[in-house]
Amino acid sequence: MIMVPVASSAIAAIGYGPATQRMTILFTSGRSYTFCRVPSSVHARMMSAPSKGRFYDDHIKNRYHC
Repeated sequence: MIMVPVASSAIAAIGYGPATQRMTILFTSGRSYTFCRVPSSVHARMMSAPSKGRFYDDHIKNRYHC
């Protein structure tokens, strides 16, 4: 999975595998988390969100468990 750097104070990079619907988020703290069955539309919305951290909190956190 290719990790794409993003402009965010909380998130350093985001990776997504369309075939597996897995999304990995690397935080600026160095921790990374992988989420499963993430629709491509959710990934696209996160990548275009003005605040990646807020989008994570509102739409990803505590969802899409593997």
